[in-house]
Amino acid sequence: MAQTRKASRYIVPVAVAGVAAATIGLVPALAASGDPDLPEITAQQLIEKIAASDTQTLSGTFRISTDLGLPLDGLTSALGGVGGGGPSSADPSERLTQLVSGSHTLRVAADGPERQKLTLLDGSDEYSLIHNGDDVWAYDSKSNEVFHEKAPAGADAHAPQEKELPGTPKQLADEVLKAAGDTTSITVDGTAKVAGRDAYQLLIKPKQSGSTVESVKIAVDAANGTPLKFTLASVEGGKPVVDAGFTKVDFSKPAASDFTFKAPEGAKVTEGGAEKAAEEAAGEKGDPFGGQLPGGLEDAFGGFGPGAGSDKGGVNVIGEGWTTIAKIDTGAPAPKTDEAPKEFQGLLDSFGDKVTGAFGSGTVFKTKIVNALLTDDGKVYVGAVTKDALVDAANAGK
Repeated sequence: MAQTRKASRYIVPVAVAGVAAATIGLVPALAASGDPDLPEITAQQLIEKIAASDTQTLSGTFRISTDLGLPLDGLTSALGGVGGGGPSSADPSERLTQLVSGSHTLRVAADGPERQKLTLLDGSDEYSLIHNGDDVWAYDSKSNEVFHEKAPAGADAHAPQEKELPGTPKQLADEVLKAAGDTTSITVDGTAKVAGRDAYQLLIKPKQSGSTVESVKIAVDAANGTPLKFTLASVEGGKPVVDAGFTKVDFSKPAASDFTFKAPEGAKVTEGGAEKAAEEAAGEKGDPFGGQLPGGLEDAFGGFGPGAGSDKGGVNVIGEGWTTIAKIDTGAPAPKTDEAPKEFQGLLDSFGDKVTGAFGSGTVFKTKIVNALLTDDGKVYVGAVTKDALVDAANAGK
């Protein structure tokens, strides 16, 4: 138990360094060769086309490749050794984390907001996640385990959002372009073929220096406005941070049978509600954070990119646009690396840089997109910005 408590102190910087995964939308993407000759279109018109798209049904196959610049094999091994036990191998919160590393092939199907299916292919093994009405099923063929979760009674899946969106595609396009302001360049960067379909390419680039984002490129179906391509590139160069893509896509209505599921005979079935209660009980006994990151770190992770606010959820948000930095004061000195369990020491050193400045000293934990500075006196500066930008913010004492 003492080892578990001690090790859990080091999950915080590891989780901070791995937060890039939470900032990436898994929008399917991958352009094929051959650029179609399409009518000219402006960036605003293309945004309007995206906003006007009402694609409710589709099925297809796509590949996703992710390179965050993290030693994720070591991270998984180290975290897997903490605590013991663990959830069902079919739990989506566990299985889908593998998409943040390497290349994967997936099959997808959708029939409106009530029915979706995703199947992750891994050799001869498959992992399927099915949403059908109030039920969510997940099945891992390798372990023959099933995870099931039901929506709470009385829950309204169609409840209106707190913030009302603009009423027309034109208004939405105006809002997007206005939000970009002086911090972002939005242009149409030619055309592409994606899964055999003609597409326009929308290119979004920060104008500010200090951001780790080099560009975001979205391919948009020329016929129906559905986003088909998303490529996120880092200023570090090399492979894209995210490059996922349809190799086949069909916009006709999938068969209803695609979304039905019955647990195979002999499969172990885990109910999500029961598992959550067990996790909460374990958190109270063995995890000092109760399964949550301290000091508002979780709130900070959604605050990067153009349009980020100044203060949210108790987190002090510095700057604007692509160079937004969230500052959190944990109120406790940072753990010393040399006190970490041996399975964490090499891992922390592999993606942490010691830094000093007017603020004192600390460690910058790096990914290709999101970086975090954890000062020795317990302050955290995190954002999709470079190491120098984090140190400058800490030195300014903001």
